[in-house]
Amino acid sequence: MAELNTLARPYARAAFEFADQAGQLTGWSAALGLAAALAAQERVAAALTNPALTAEAKAEKLIGLAGDALEPLQQNFIRVLAENKRLGLLAVIREQFEALKAEREKSVEVHLTSAYDLSKEQIESLSKALTERLKREVILHTETDNTLLGGAYIRANDTVIDASLRGRLAKLADAMNS
Repeated sequence: MAELNTLARPYARAAFEFADQAGQLTGWSAALGLAAALAAQERVAAALTNPALTAEAKAEKLIGLAGDALEPLQQNFIRVLAENKRLGLLAVIREQFEALKAEREKSVEVHLTSAYDLSKEQIESLSKALTERLKREVILHTETDNTLLGGAYIRANDTVIDASLRGRLAKLADAMNS
């Protein structure tokens, strides 16, 4: 995985710097998301790795599938990736682009999994508390998982807060077994 990140980094940074200077971070984010999603589809991935197709044909196939969603400069970016045999890195490029975008916008995506549905007030309260703790604008994604038994599990990049009953029971079991 580290090698993929290393290979993707210059492309993600180049796309980010261009999009940032042009004031098109949101558009490029959407375009990279679409291209990565298309490239991840099984039949498309098979075509993009087909050695019988030229780099140009692979790029045009992907661009054609995107339809009018890609602007000319975004299409050129896809062509550059194809020429350099990097279309398989689209998902990693998108991930790194999003990380750079979040850093620029001082925002962070937080995934909150709770044992039960939370009320709007609870979500707002958690969002406010996380904004203060992380010192960034929080984009909160919530989901429910009744296997947690109670509490919540919060993940923001490398930060994980496991306040679930299942997590506490697992810690207790580990402590008793040691």
